[in-house]
Amino acid sequence: MAELHDLTALEQAEGIRTGELSPVELTEHYLARIDRLDGTLGAFLTRTPQLAREQAAEAERAAVAARREGRALPPLHGVPVPVKDLTPVAGVRCTMGSRALADHVPTVDDHVAGRLRAGGTILLGKTNTPEFGLPCYTENGLAPPARTPWDLARSAGGSSGGAAAAVAAGLAPVAHASDGGGSIRIPASVCGLYGIKPSRGRVSGGPVLHDISGLATSGPLARTVADAAALLDVMAGAMPGDPYAAPPLPPGETFASYALRDPGRLRIACLTETPVPGVQVHPDCRAAVTDTAALLTGLGHEVEELSLPADDALLIAFTRVWSVLAAIRPVPPGGEELLMPLTRYLRERGAEVSGTDFALSMYAFRTLTQSLADGLMAAGTGYDVLLSPTLAAPPAAVGGLRNDADPQAEFAAIGAFTPFTAVSNATGQPAVNVPLQWTAEGLPIGVMLAGRYGDEATLIALSAQLEQARPWAARKPPAW
Repeated sequence: MAELHDLTALEQAEGIRTGELSPVELTEHYLARIDRLDGTLGAFLTRTPQLAREQAAEAERAAVAARREGRALPPLHGVPVPVKDLTPVAGVRCTMGSRALADHVPTVDDHVAGRLRAGGTILLGKTNTPEFGLPCYTENGLAPPARTPWDLARSAGGSSGGAAAAVAAGLAPVAHASDGGGSIRIPASVCGLYGIKPSRGRVSGGPVLHDISGLATSGPLARTVADAAALLDVMAGAMPGDPYAAPPLPPGETFASYALRDPGRLRIACLTETPVPGVQVHPDCRAAVTDTAALLTGLGHEVEELSLPADDALLIAFTRVWSVLAAIRPVPPGGEELLMPLTRYLRERGAEVSGTDFALSMYAFRTLTQSLADGLMAAGTGYDVLLSPTLAAPPAAVGGLRNDADPQAEFAAIGAFTPFTAVSNATGQPAVNVPLQWTAEGLPIGVMLAGRYGDEATLIALSAQLEQARPWAARKPPAW
């Protein structure tokens, strides 16, 4: 008989709706697994067992009342969903992975945390993240490193590494994550998960820490496409004060419904060369894309190889903006000396960026966005989807990318590991990691699909088609 954590999030939600499963029972199951296993994985920075039990009891009362009165429940009512520790939750410690904020407790919810609360989900805790979400690994001065359960010597990626480790090891059925340069898709790739970086403005980033650059957004991490789409339904929606708002779905539609639909015949561009000069793609990552292209062709899609000229202009622009975002993170008086070397390096660089250079970098993002919208991915004439590696190399060793002695070299190594992901953050396009491939050593290798702005629906339908053709959810990390 399958254990509770082997059920998908939607199966758990269905059991709660019918009364076959109790939110209290489900929550206790996950709390016990976290107690037993998280010391090895480093998935959580803060656990909230008391709050989780209170929310589970309330979810149980609401489910009983809904059954009695014949009312519908939200799609993931009663299902545990941890929140990444970059996102404020009222009354719960929010460290942002920094020793400088070790005792910080917000008084208000971030909008996405409020939507999760309103959707009846259960907060197991806040998941591990590197300091301010800046690098693509999850190591900080507050907790053990987040490790992929596929190989505990290797990193769970970042900056949503704790969230990915939790879902991959069955410490949560799905998880909230966020992505400013690949931070959902990177850990999804190295942990064998499906992750969605939504379109800019799909999920509100307010009310406290609006990302003025438009690079970052919250999104879901899950084992299945349908679970991720359902969690996106819970998260999505613009709020007053948001600087961006993605086009809404047609009335009555949900993202979850697209996981049940045929995507139709799509025109797909296949990219294997990086847009960053001098960066080489590992043979395993290149083979993953080649194999996926063959699978897509077999499913009836038109797949064409495409080469784009390598240009470091976007990397330069992204580095400037990323450094400014690091520099404006709130650090309390006396906290600067507690920061990680990479954080201090980026903050120093960000303080040196002029207003003119910042504006020009943002303009470079918009120029790229317009060229894609008008040319490469123009509706009716261009490609529907772009296929590429998610990462340029297999999962990195814990500590393998970190270089406290030379943070400039570390930042360059991070860029070489993740040359594909930041493009979608710069343009605001939706992009997903699809866990279709594993190396001969049993390590997951993701591939990335990027779509037109506002068109998560096509990516979800196509991902579900790939999942049906080559199911991955039953593949579990050893010993978990």
